[in-house]
Amino acid sequence: MAKERKNMYFPAYTGDDATIMAKGVNSAVRSVPVVLVCLGALLFANVLIYIYIESLYQISETHVSPHGVCPPRHFKMGTMKNCSPWLQCPSVRTEVRKLKMIGQGAVKQVFLSEWKGHKVAVSKLSTPEYREDFLHGLAMLQALQGPHVVLLVGLCVEDHTFVTEYHPLGSLLNLDSVLEQEKYRKLDTWQTRLRLALEYVSALHYLHNSPTGTRVMCDSNDLGKTLSQFLLTSDFHLVANDLDALPALWPRGEGVPFSDKLMPGYDEKTDVWKIPDVAQFLLGRVPGGDVAHFHLFQIHGECKRKDPASRPSARDVLGVYRTVYANMMKDNPSPGSRDML
Repeated sequence: MAKERKNMYFPAYTGDDATIMAKGVNSAVRSVPVVLVCLGALLFANVLIYIYIESLYQISETHVSPHGVCPPRHFKMGTMKNCSPWLQCPSVRTEVRKLKMIGQGAVKQVFLSEWKGHKVAVSKLSTPEYREDFLHGLAMLQALQGPHVVLLVGLCVEDHTFVTEYHPLGSLLNLDSVLEQEKYRKLDTWQTRLRLALEYVSALHYLHNSPTGTRVMCDSNDLGKTLSQFLLTSDFHLVANDLDALPALWPRGEGVPFSDKLMPGYDEKTDVWKIPDVAQFLLGRVPGGDVAHFHLFQIHGECKRKDPASRPSARDVLGVYRTVYANMMKDNPSPGSRDML
């Protein structure tokens, strides 16, 4: 009887049972490497996605100048192989040939000109009344040279003249008409337009954190004026061009007590307030543009807050733009997007 109870609670295993158990153990042992391989593959895929998004961040943060990097006070444009020092008065007077006037404002006249086979733009003071504004714009061009600002080629302070690279597509105001042209129509995509909007925000961030302090674009009291401050390059990037009205946020120098009365009427949050309007224009009505608007809706609402102090900084807006751009490019890259960037 005791023996029967023992068999009841501790049944004997047959040879077949032992074989099945052995196979189960071996199968479990073999499944462990398979799980590890799957986890490793998943981790590797996540790393690749992270690297891809980071590369998009770097691309969208700022475009590298097509002319390469030159030493300070040097330039390189077009087919030039080497960097050249900025042209000074003797060269500006004798080597630069004016072709025709292409623009005129209160501060300066602009002439399409030629220098050693290269098209350039010559800016001359319009009237002595605006001499300070003209010289301020020239000083800003010298101090802020980089991918966000038009290339300075030469200057002659004595003649109130400076020379910059010529961009035949003109200002951002021309964007829609340029993209309607047959040779540019394939670039009329949300990828191109969202990148330009991102570059606009990136330029503001650069100006607000420039080597010369916080700079604000005061001469942009409406959308058209704001867009006219930027040029569209032949490779579809944008560069700030008109820097005549770019005061420092606190221009009185160190050691001067702070005073609201001495502050300029604009501050950097005024530039931020304009971002949604510029983005609305730049994104246009192309397929996919509505998706970009949707993702940017919240940050644009914050930009339009009545209290300037509660608006985000250009850095904050730029962070959102980078994330939206990277995610949209990851999900819907266009066939020619890599070449375009």
